[in-house]
Amino acid sequence: MQATSLTDLADSQLTAARAASSGRSSVTVFGGHEHDLRQTLIALAAGRSLGEHESPGDASLQVLAGTVRLTAGDDVWEGGVGDYVVVPPHRHDLHADTDAVVLLTVATRS
Repeated sequence: MQATSLTDLADSQLTAARAASSGRSSVTVFGGHEHDLRQTLIALAAGRSLGEHESPGDASLQVLAGTVRLTAGDDVWEGGVGDYVVVPPHRHDLHADTDAVVLLTVATRS
């Protein structure tokens, strides 16, 4: 059994994001090429974003710290700690209104 403290991981990734010129940091928590599921913890410093990008497929986002805004076309979702959203299946952007950490879960069917 493998256990991970998401709180500790979020703290360390947020520290890394604040120090990075991009204002972001991420780490895979679970999954990869051999799994049908990938979970990635993403930390963004306040005011930073991932930039508009294509949907990774079936995916969800859970806010672990701070507040974020997910924008897809004219649709905007604002989330805070404990909030959860299914990522839209088209181009979107994730922006951190405050220092924030999210857990992205993606189905990676082969």
